[in-house]
Amino acid sequence: MLTAFTAGLLLITISELGDKTFFIAVILAMRHSRKLVFMGVTAALAAMTILSVIFGQVVSLLPKVYIHYAEVTLFIAFGLKLLYDAYKMPVFAGQEVIEEAKAAVEEADAHLKQKTAWAILGEAFVLTFMAEWGDRTQIATIALAASQNPIGVTVGAILGHSLCTAIAVIGGKLIAGRISERQITFVGGFLFLIFGILAAIDGF
Repeated sequence: MLTAFTAGLLLITISELGDKTFFIAVILAMRHSRKLVFMGVTAALAAMTILSVIFGQVVSLLPKVYIHYAEVTLFIAFGLKLLYDAYKMPVFAGQEVIEEAKAAVEEADAHLKQKTAWAILGEAFVLTFMAEWGDRTQIATIALAASQNPIGVTVGAILGHSLCTAIAVIGGKLIAGRISERQITFVGGFLFLIFGILAAIDGF
């Protein structure tokens, strides 16, 4: 369970920093109550994590050998893809992700007729949930939950999401311009490769 918790925590924390959902939380926190934004974003990420873990448990019903090879292939493929993306990425990359997050928030704000607490919570929840759907962290969570302790993965992943959201909401405005998406992508790529290698060794 501790291994699953650590894997979920590390994978999510590194992958989510500088991600689209991170900048959505930053921008929302600059426009609305930080407390409400934190609650809405964290709730969406927790819901996504639980859904991913449930799906991972369904996948775990498949023959173990298929799950093992799929897990190793997935992590190594993600790792190589991230390293390649980081290599091709400009040193000051990241503006495109910020602009996408800003456009999503502005579109949602335009449809927000009343800025009540429930409306802000709903906006933060829906924007985050939609941005996270199909993201590499969701797929990685499914892969982890299929082979690791589901409770450990769930708790670790939710804690990782909560930490990233807290950083975005509390100090996002100050650090948003200092986050190097290229460096984070490199670290994420190496982390995925490490998980893939460990999964391969564990299989033997």
